[in-house]
Amino acid sequence: MDTERDKLIVERVQTGVRLEKRLLKVLKALAELYDLSLGDLLEGIVLHAFEGKSPFSEETLRRIADLKKIYDLDLDATASHRLVETPKGAQ
Repeated sequence: MDTERDKLIVERVQTGVRLEKRLLKVLKALAELYDLSLGDLLEGIVLHAFEGKSPFSEETLRRIADLKKIYDLDLDATASHRLVETPKGAQ
């Protein structure tokens, strides 16, 4: 399937991105399910989103729904841009 000729050479950098805890758990579990690194999964999601395409098949969306239940992730797209962190010491 992937031949050496099809591969694209890129430069990757380490990043300190902060994500909501349960969201990260779902992403890590999904990456593990498909034997991908978290970085590869995120790159794929972003590249699809940049083109206005869904990165997931119906089957994968069902698996994501299951993982969201397992990790008690009740956030959806409407939560985007509204997430704030608990102030330190207020937990």
